[in-house]
Amino acid sequence: MSEKIIQLNEGIIKDELKELVRSSVEETLNGLLEKEAEELVNASKYERTAEREGYRAGHYDRSLTTTSGEVTLKMPKLKGVAFETAIIERYRRRESSVEEALIEMYLAGVSVRRVEDITEALWGTKVSPSTISELNKKAYVHIENWRNRQLTHGSYAYVYVDGVYLKRNWGGEYENVAILIAIGVNEDGYREVIGAMEGMKEDKASWTEFFKWLKSRGLSGVKLVIGDKCLGMLESLGEVYPESKYQRCIVHFYRNMFSVVPRSKMKQVAKMLKAIHSQESKKAAREKAKMVMDELKQMKLKEAADKLEKGIEETLTYMVFPYEHWLKIRTTNLVERINREIKRRTRVVGTFPDGNSALMLVCARLRHVTGTQWGVKRYMNMKHLENYSTEETESENLAG
Repeated sequence: MSEKIIQLNEGIIKDELKELVRSSVEETLNGLLEKEAEELVNASKYERTAEREGYRAGHYDRSLTTTSGEVTLKMPKLKGVAFETAIIERYRRRESSVEEALIEMYLAGVSVRRVEDITEALWGTKVSPSTISELNKKAYVHIENWRNRQLTHGSYAYVYVDGVYLKRNWGGEYENVAILIAIGVNEDGYREVIGAMEGMKEDKASWTEFFKWLKSRGLSGVKLVIGDKCLGMLESLGEVYPESKYQRCIVHFYRNMFSVVPRSKMKQVAKMLKAIHSQESKKAAREKAKMVMDELKQMKLKEAADKLEKGIEETLTYMVFPYEHWLKIRTTNLVERINREIKRRTRVVGTFPDGNSALMLVCARLRHVTGTQWGVKRYMNMKHLENYSTEETESENLAG
């Protein structure tokens, strides 16, 4: 029985099948090109008729990368009539599916070097970095349209803002460039990246331009802006959105407090700070803050007590909003997670040649993330905000 068993070499069979498919695609495309040439000339090869509109002048070879591998096309040369093929776009070297795959791989977080390796493994040819760069320019057109789109999902009660720093080349020297990012929660409770803009740094001029740009695109109904302590941002916010309130991220506030607290006492101070923000009302939180200040002074942490006294009020703004939203509007965790995704993707790039390329890649990553479950999963129930007056709640807290 063993003499009748046929052993097959799987590798050879796969190679043969791959070559068979590739050659079939090549033969089919060349056949279609010949048919197009015949229709344009209005005559078959060597046919002499009065209706002939041109003459053949041979062929020239052109390579085309397809999902089946690289094929050689015999492009017809014609005299008396221009050959414009509808099958293969002029000067196009890859199928749309291949181009889209390359762009999606790059924008999804695959490094250029990795893209080269993948294309060589899948299609038998390595795509150069310059080719990927050219393809990305096509994608950047769509990304720029997305970045400047009008905000049509009604008002955005909660807006999270932050800046992420990247390295860029400026006149032969390397420096930081800030990408300002804003994420809003719309009327239906869904998260949405509403803006990203390049800013030389997180100063008032950059933030003012950023907020005005958001307003021009339809950002309205802003009740609360959540962000880190940035004087430039606070000043510009008061100018562009004077009716909105500001919530300082409590996590960043804690970090600022820890900068003047000995390592041996950090855990104890952390518990004391968390006790303030675990109170049931703003009035109770203020009273607890006073107690904590006294305790810090007794612990000989006067500088920490001063920081708490000066900054605690900015961290309690969320308490005038619905209790159901408190955990999600007292920190910038929402935008911090996005920033980590951006850092992970841009780390493989290192230093950008200019600010625009940095902005485009950040926006590409933002668009990619928002297209996942992140953007289609409801973040909070906005019905709790209906008929809710922050002014009335604030008055009650002050009266108490």
